[in-house]
Amino acid sequence: MLRQTSLAMLGLIVGGSLTLIGFVAYFTDQATLNLAGFFYGIPLLLGGLALKAAELLPAPFIQPTSAAVLNLREQQATATQNQVRKDVTRYRYGQKAHLDSSLSFLGLSPMDEQRPVLVGVKEEETNGAYTLLLRFDSPQIPLDVWQQKQEKMTNYFGPGIRVEISQPEDEIIDLSLIATGEKGKG
Repeated sequence: MLRQTSLAMLGLIVGGSLTLIGFVAYFTDQATLNLAGFFYGIPLLLGGLALKAAELLPAPFIQPTSAAVLNLREQQATATQNQVRKDVTRYRYGQKAHLDSSLSFLGLSPMDEQRPVLVGVKEEETNGAYTLLLRFDSPQIPLDVWQQKQEKMTNYFGPGIRVEISQPEDEIIDLSLIATGEKGKG
C-alpha cells in the first residue's frame, strides 16, 4: 500500500494543514501552536512541492491480473521480474522515466527526447510460463532497433528470462519478460 501512496501528496496535505493551522494560530494569538505550525508546516509543504516536481507516477496495469496468473507468478517469477514489476508500479522520485538507466544501458535511449516511455504493465501466461509484459510508447526507436537489442536484453534481464519483442500497433512496443524456469542468481 505504501508503494501506491504519493509522498509528495502526503507532504502537501500534512504541510499545508500544519501551515494553515500556524496561520490561524498566529492571528488568534496562540504562540505555541503558531510556532509548531510554521516550523513543521512550511518545511513539509516545501518538501511536498519539491517531491511533486520530481515525481514519476506508477505505470498502470493494462488489465487486471487474473488469479491464475497470480498463482503462476508465485510459482515461476524470477527475482528480476518481481523487482521490475515492483519498481515500475510505484511512485518514483528524481527519475525522468521508468527503467531509464536500463534503457540507456541497452542502447535504447540515446537522448532524453528519444527515450521510449513505459505506458503500461501486464502480467500474463505465455505457453504455461509467467510473463511480465512492459508496453512502451516508442515513436523514435523502431521495432527493428528493439529486435537488434533482443539478445542483449536477454542477458541483461536473465538468467531465467527469455525476452520477446512485438509491435501491437504503430509506435507501441511490447517487451515480454518470460520466465524460463531456469534458476540463476536471484
